[in-house]
Amino acid sequence: MAPNTAPNTDFIAAAKTNWEKHGWGDAASGMATLTSVVRVAQMMRTRCEQTLAPFGISFARYELLTLLHFTRHGALPMSKISERLQVHPASVTHTVARLERDGLVRRGSSAEDKRVILVSITDQGIALVKAATPELNAVFRNLGLTKDAQEDLYQICSDFRRIAGDF
Repeated sequence: MAPNTAPNTDFIAAAKTNWEKHGWGDAASGMATLTSVVRVAQMMRTRCEQTLAPFGISFARYELLTLLHFTRHGALPMSKISERLQVHPASVTHTVARLERDGLVRRGSSAEDKRVILVSITDQGIALVKAATPELNAVFRNLGLTKDAQEDLYQICSDFRRIAGDF
């Protein structure tokens, strides 16, 4: 049997109603909120990935390149990249390996401490960031929310992250 693909069906709202019907009304709003945030995050990430696909990079690789591009010297230690992007060091290693293979970054040792691995953005990486960013900014400018709604949502998410100890 094919899944119900009826337009205008809000399955999260339906789940919320079912939560309430099953006696979990005290958790229904939280379940619906969390599920909605996860779904919106998936939708936004998909838009970013589709926008970056013609450039041959994922959003994770774009984030790392942009982080390096924003630094004073175009380089950071692997540990700082992990910390600033809030991802596991193994993920950074994997992402750097892909970017290095594509000639967008290079690895080297720190002059101050040879044990520290520095990742530097290449001229090719800078060119890619400069080409991809206007396309991605078009996505950011057109989220489908008013400027005020975007600011409200950002503030709600920031408050949640702060309360959760994210920063």
